[in-house]
Amino acid sequence: MDSSDETGWESAVLDGGPADGLRMTVTGRPRVIQVTFPCEVDAAPSWPGVRAEAVFVYRRDFRVKNEPLRYGYDVASP
Repeated sequence: MDSSDETGWESAVLDGGPADGLRMTVTGRPRVIQVTFPCEVDAAPSWPGVRAEAVFVYRRDFRVKNEPLRYGYDVASP
């Protein structure tokens, strides 16, 4: 029996890009995983809570049917 049969959670791993090798658990087999990294800002923004983040997108490899699910880095994403 697979752990996902009981809990709905499955292990996944990211391939390529800045988060290469990152392991996590997901539920519902999402098509896309978004990874963000905080960016340093030179001047304090005038709005409270404003921050800058780099965004990276990983798309599920539908050829992989068993755990760990695999998500590949999408170089064409914003």
